[in-house]
Amino acid sequence: MKPDWDKLMKEYEGSSTALVADVDCTADGKSLCGKVGVQGYPTIKYGDPSALEDYKGGRDFASLQKFAKDNLVPMCSPTNIDLCDDAKKKQIEELMAESGDSLASKIKEKEEELVQVEKEFKEKVEKLQ
Repeated sequence: MKPDWDKLMKEYEGSSTALVADVDCTADGKSLCGKVGVQGYPTIKYGDPSALEDYKGGRDFASLQKFAKDNLVPMCSPTNIDLCDDAKKKQIEELMAESGDSLASKIKEKEEELVQVEKEFKEKVEKLQ
Protein backbone atom coordinates (compact mmCIF):
# COMPACT_ATOMS: atom_id res chain seq x y z
CA MET A 1 0.00 0.00 0.00
CA LYS A 2 2.83 2.43 0.80
CA PRO A 3 3.96 2.94 -2.82
CA ASP A 4 0.35 3.62 -3.91
CA TRP A 5 -0.16 6.05 -1.01
CA ASP A 6 3.05 7.87 -1.87
CA LYS A 7 1.87 8.15 -5.48
CA LEU A 8 -1.45 9.64 -4.32
CA MET A 9 0.36 12.11 -2.03
CA LYS A 10 2.47 13.22 -4.99
CA GLU A 11 -0.68 13.69 -7.09
CA TYR A 12 -2.23 16.01 -4.48
CA GLU A 13 0.99 17.81 -3.56
CA GLY A 14 0.39 21.56 -3.58
CA SER A 15 -3.40 21.25 -3.68
CA SER A 16 -5.19 24.22 -2.14
CA THR A 17 -8.33 22.18 -1.39
CA ALA A 18 -7.13 18.72 -0.29
CA LEU A 19 -4.39 17.25 1.87
CA VAL A 20 -3.10 13.73 1.35
CA ALA A 21 -0.35 13.03 3.87
CA ASP A 22 1.03 10.39 6.17
CA VAL A 23 1.85 10.57 9.86
CA ASP A 24 4.24 8.32 11.78
CA CYS A 25 2.15 7.35 14.79
CA THR A 26 5.12 5.72 16.50
CA ALA A 27 7.21 8.91 16.61
CA ASP A 28 6.44 12.64 16.38
CA GLY A 29 2.84 12.03 15.25
CA LYS A 30 1.88 9.92 18.26
CA SER A 31 -0.20 12.63 19.99
CA LEU A 32 -2.03 13.52 16.76
CA CYS A 33 -2.83 9.86 16.12
CA GLY A 34 -4.22 9.49 19.63
CA LYS A 35 -6.32 12.62 19.21
CA VAL A 36 -7.97 11.40 15.99
CA GLY A 37 -8.45 7.81 17.17
CA VAL A 38 -5.84 5.87 15.22
CA GLN A 39 -5.56 2.47 16.89
CA GLY A 40 -3.99 0.26 14.22
CA TYR A 41 -1.66 0.70 11.30
CA PRO A 42 -2.06 1.53 8.52
CA THR A 43 -5.15 3.67 9.14
CA ILE A 44 -6.58 6.08 6.59
CA LYS A 45 -8.71 9.00 7.79
CA TYR A 46 -10.56 11.59 5.73
CA GLY A 47 -13.04 14.45 6.05
CA ASP A 48 -13.43 17.42 8.31
CA PRO A 49 -10.23 17.72 10.40
CA SER A 50 -12.34 18.16 13.54
CA ALA A 51 -14.32 14.96 12.87
CA LEU A 52 -12.23 12.60 10.73
CA GLU A 53 -13.82 9.40 9.48
CA ASP A 54 -12.27 6.00 8.81
CA TYR A 55 -11.65 5.06 5.17
CA LYS A 56 -12.83 1.54 4.50
CA GLY A 57 -12.19 1.23 0.75
CA GLY A 58 -9.57 -0.51 -1.33
CA ARG A 59 -5.89 0.04 -0.69
CA ASP A 60 -4.69 -0.08 -4.31
CA PHE A 61 -3.88 3.11 -6.22
CA ALA A 62 -6.97 3.03 -8.44
CA SER A 63 -9.31 2.74 -5.42
CA LEU A 64 -7.48 5.43 -3.45
CA GLN A 65 -7.40 7.77 -6.44
CA LYS A 66 -11.13 7.33 -7.18
CA PHE A 67 -12.06 7.91 -3.53
CA ALA A 68 -9.89 11.03 -3.37
CA LYS A 69 -11.37 12.42 -6.59
CA ASP A 70 -14.94 11.81 -5.36
CA ASN A 71 -14.50 12.92 -1.74
CA LEU A 72 -11.58 15.32 -1.31
CA VAL A 73 -13.46 18.33 -2.61
CA PRO A 74 -13.90 21.83 -1.21
CA MET A 75 -16.60 22.05 1.44
CA CYS A 76 -18.44 24.71 3.33
CA SER A 77 -15.97 26.59 5.52
CA PRO A 78 -14.89 30.16 6.27
CA THR A 79 -12.56 30.01 3.25
CA ASN A 80 -15.25 28.50 1.00
CA ILE A 81 -18.32 30.31 2.33
CA ASP A 82 -19.87 30.34 -1.15
CA LEU A 83 -20.37 26.57 -0.76
CA CYS A 84 -22.48 27.00 2.40
CA ASP A 85 -26.24 27.14 2.67
CA ASP A 86 -27.75 30.32 4.12
CA ALA A 87 -28.02 28.96 7.67
CA LYS A 88 -24.39 27.82 7.76
CA LYS A 89 -23.22 31.12 6.21
CA LYS A 90 -25.01 33.02 8.95
CA GLN A 91 -23.50 30.82 11.66
CA ILE A 92 -19.97 31.24 10.27
CA GLU A 93 -20.36 35.01 9.90
CA GLU A 94 -21.61 35.31 13.49
CA LEU A 95 -18.69 33.29 14.83
CA MET A 96 -16.16 35.23 12.76
CA ALA A 97 -17.52 38.51 14.13
CA GLU A 98 -16.82 37.44 17.73
CA SER A 99 -13.61 38.19 19.55
CA GLY A 100 -11.04 35.50 20.29
CA ASP A 101 -11.79 35.78 24.01
CA SER A 102 -15.51 35.30 23.42
CA LEU A 103 -14.89 32.22 21.30
CA ALA A 104 -12.44 30.80 23.85
CA SER A 105 -15.05 31.29 26.56
CA LYS A 106 -17.70 29.47 24.53
CA ILE A 107 -15.30 26.60 23.82
CA LYS A 108 -14.44 26.29 27.51
CA GLU A 109 -18.14 26.27 28.42
CA LYS A 110 -18.88 23.47 25.93
CA GLU A 111 -15.86 21.47 27.10
CA GLU A 112 -17.11 21.71 30.68
CA GLU A 113 -20.58 20.55 29.56
CA LEU A 114 -18.97 17.61 27.77
CA VAL A 115 -17.05 16.59 30.89
CA GLN A 116 -20.29 16.65 32.90
CA VAL A 117 -22.23 14.63 30.31
CA GLU A 118 -19.43 12.03 30.14
CA LYS A 119 -19.41 11.79 33.94
CA GLU A 120 -23.17 11.25 34.05
CA PHE A 121 -22.93 8.66 31.27
CA LYS A 122 -20.26 6.68 33.13
CA GLU A 123 -22.31 6.78 36.33
CA LYS A 124 -25.39 5.44 34.51
CA VAL A 125 -23.38 2.70 32.82
CA GLU A 126 -21.96 1.63 36.19
CA LYS A 127 -25.49 1.36 37.59
CA LEU A 128 -26.45 -0.97 34.73
CA GLN A 129 -23.62 -3.37 35.49
